Amino acid sequence: MIPVSFAQQRLWFLAELEGPNATYNIPLCLRLTGRLDAQVLDAALRDVVGRHEVLRTVFPAVDGQPWQDIRPADSVGRLLTAVNASAFDEAALTAAVAGASRCVFNLSDELPLRAWLFSRSTDEHVLLLVVHHIAGDGWSMGPLAQDVSVAYQARLSDRAPEWEELPGQYADYALWQRELLGEEDDPESLLCEQLAFWRATLAELPEELALPAVRQRPAVAGHRGGTVEFAVPAELHGRIVELARTKGATVFMVLQSALAVLLSRLGAGTDIPIGTAVAGRMDDGLNELIGFFVNTLVLRTDLSGDPSFNELLGRVRKAGLGAFAHQDVPFERLVEELAPTRSMARHPLFQVMLSLQNNARPTLDLPGLTAEPLTAGQAPAKFDLAFTFHEESGADGVPAGLHGSVTFALDLFDLEMAEQLGVRFVRVLRAALEQPDRPVSSVEVLDEVERRRILTEWNDTAVASVTGTLPELFAAQVGRTPEAVALVCGESSLTYAQLDARANGLARRLIAEGTVAESAVAVLMERSADLVIALLAIIKAGGCYIPLDTRYPLGHRQAIVTETGAKLILTDTTTQTEATELGLTTLTVGHDEHADTPDIPCHAAQLAYV
Repeated sequence: MIPVSFAQQRLWFLAELEGPNATYNIPLCLRLTGRLDAQVLDAALRDVVGRHEVLRTVFPAVDGQPWQDIRPADSVGRLLTAVNASAFDEAALTAAVAGASRCVFNLSDELPLRAWLFSRSTDEHVLLLVVHHIAGDGWSMGPLAQDVSVAYQARLSDRAPEWEELPGQYADYALWQRELLGEEDDPESLLCEQLAFWRATLAELPEELALPAVRQRPAVAGHRGGTVEFAVPAELHGRIVELARTKGATVFMVLQSALAVLLSRLGAGTDIPIGTAVAGRMDDGLNELIGFFVNTLVLRTDLSGDPSFNELLGRVRKAGLGAFAHQDVPFERLVEELAPTRSMARHPLFQVMLSLQNNARPTLDLPGLTAEPLTAGQAPAKFDLAFTFHEESGADGVPAGLHGSVTFALDLFDLEMAEQLGVRFVRVLRAALEQPDRPVSSVEVLDEVERRRILTEWNDTAVASVTGTLPELFAAQVGRTPEAVALVCGESSLTYAQLDARANGLARRLIAEGTVAESAVAVLMERSADLVIALLAIIKAGGCYIPLDTRYPLGHRQAIVTETGAKLILTDTTTQTEATELGLTTLTVGHDEHADTPDIPCHAAQLAYV
């Protein structure tokens, strides 16, 4: 049996843990204009699957461990699903493509490649290829498109495609990877040496970044994502390139430094782990191979001591060079070694991803057809936040700007916050590059409008003063909204009119028992709607309420009654026994109601509570 690679093992584990889902689908979607032969395209796809064993590999498990089961090329049946989309408008077509891109693979017995051809007419089509990440990565989409192009041209001429022989297959890589890394218990092995580096580098790493989320993190990540786009203008791109060149760094390192400053200024602290992907194709012979080679590195960014941006960039450069020099340890193996607290709510070791894409974008070259890339629905959110950049260059190689995007987890963020993150990133980047020698703590994240909103508008709490006593104010509210809910206790509720009538009825009983202005009325009741009625009724009768607690010793309650001169005590059915022990006139709150408030003079300075 052929073992899986370390990267494949993690994806297989996640599929087993989370159940079948589309989180790790990689779609390649193209609008094709011109005459297309669907039968020839299907034959070309089968040629490509025959050429790349990983596309005809399934992953059964034996004793809880997956392995690579490579199916024979002649066992692969039809791959292309043709969909008659002649009745679809653009919205319906977009929805159909997005739905297909969310297909679910059963990795144990289904090939990790699916294909759809949506045809609106003889000259208008959308081709969707979906590869599960266990069999490919972003780089793989280039060789996939290239090989489909070669095979389609050959099959149009009724012949088999002629390819240069591949240097190996992905299964060979999986075996070679384990041989290269060696065993952990061998102190001379590459795995042992690099694991020691990562143990020291990531010691006491924060398990979770404090991000400016607008929602509480759920117990299990839903992976639903949203994406917003933003731009870094050409002149700012030029400054990035110039600073990187001056400091012996890279454009990526400048972007990482700026992202760390943004996150830190938004409350994430000074120890910022950021993830990034590396191609993992350590030999040029792997470049034409389809497979899951990409590896993930954790770049720990140290902002302690309030460095300048230049100083921070130096730290990022040093840490980055060390990380890239030790990139052979698979991320999956690193997680296993460091054993962070595992949670289905967040990604381990880091929650923010940064990518600077330099892969050639996959293109199809099919005779008689023009191909235009399309987006196949919304990308899932594998991380809390993923910042992605593409560099643009002019004809003379001059920096022409960066196209940026933020993919965000809908579990945590909304569209407005994600858009703000993109705008704030550019603002931080500009401020840092304009004055790279000033402390990063002085880099402004907010613009003037946001600053005024937070410091002035949100703090504008001045209101017109309200005059009147509690009975007067409450009566006014009853008049405005008599049927609105005023009081909720468990499953029961009272409207303002009902609460007013109940309090009026009890107030009249208190007056009949001799309550006058500032008379002390003791209250010994459990928390309930009746307690609120009792307090309001005492105020309406002109008295002041003296709350007692059943947890107080009897002597303590008696001392309070004596000091305040209370003659009456209000109680309920659960506290009647304790109330009678105090020797006062006892009234049990009932359901007496009266429409009118007692005509008792009351002024604001009158005693209400002791």
